[in-house]
Amino acid sequence: MKLRFPIVVAAAIFAGPAWAQTAQQWLSPPDDLPPIEHGGPTYSLDTLFSALKIAPDDTSAKAIEDRIWSIWLVSGSDTCDVLMSRVKDAIDDKDYDTAIQLLDSIIAIKPNYVEAWNQRATVYYLKEDYAHSIADIAEVLSREPRQFGALSGLGLMLEEMNDDKDALEAYRKALALDPHLEGVSDIVKTLTQKVEGRDI
Repeated sequence: MKLRFPIVVAAAIFAGPAWAQTAQQWLSPPDDLPPIEHGGPTYSLDTLFSALKIAPDDTSAKAIEDRIWSIWLVSGSDTCDVLMSRVKDAIDDKDYDTAIQLLDSIIAIKPNYVEAWNQRATVYYLKEDYAHSIADIAEVLSREPRQFGALSGLGLMLEEMNDDKDALEAYRKALALDPHLEGVSDIVKTLTQKVEGRDI
């Protein structure tokens, strides 16, 4: 399941120096990354990301995106796969607390399974729990800094928190990885005008 961050209006806006500081840490992932468990050889993802940057059109880019997601979604554990299917059912039912409990169990079993962190970040976002969502995005990006869905989600939350400067940086990083991300180019243009038009 591809859980990219849906654009919804959050009821609460969080802002402050601590958010900006932690966001900056996640926009610059550390060099000493742990091994990535993605169900396939590293060169496969490297090749796909190289192809994604030069995809000639949206149709080609979508096919490459789908292949990248198919690798990210592989858990390598039958138990985790069963739990993930239950997560999907819980989210469909808007039973977010159950979804989080299931994702907690998956992460306990396979802490380097990036998509479990990504999905939990999404569920926390749907619950408007930005603190936990951003913390989980940090876990995603520390394991897979090329996760363009997580970067766009981070940009969305930072934008909703009125942190346009860091939101712009997150969106730009996502767009650098996948130039065909739907709607992101327009957001970057709008935020660039806002950020560059004021004293930061």
